[in-house]
Amino acid sequence: MTNREVRLSRGELKALLLSDEDGFRKVLQTVVQEALEAEMAEAIGAEKGERTTERVGYRSGYYERKLVTRVGVLELRVPQDRAGRFSTELFERYQRSEKALVSALVEMYVQGVSTRKVKAITEELCGHSSRPRR
Repeated sequence: MTNREVRLSRGELKALLLSDEDGFRKVLQTVVQEALEAEMAEAIGAEKGERTTERVGYRSGYYERKLVTRVGVLELRVPQDRAGRFSTELFERYQRSEKALVSALVEMYVQGVSTRKVKAITEELCGHSSRPRR
């Protein structure tokens, strides 16, 4: 697997997390984006723009993707390959929300929590009013 290092000093990390209420979401979004890039590099056998004999495919841009998590909506750019075979292991093909969030919603429904309360909890967890899709 390709090793990637993103280095921040403690002060920079603290400033990023405390700068606004979306600090942790921004950090998580950056980490997930880097993981997607590393997965693509591993899948095709080369970094972006790298020439190598081990290459087994070529990049073909990105597509936009939103993933609903407990810390907010992550707006991701998922890399694509020319053959269309690349698929990330971070989330399933049509998954739009975090599995733990969906499990919590299902459990609330099974326990008989009213839909109005479920909506309020979802808005509180996700920071917006639209319901997560599967």
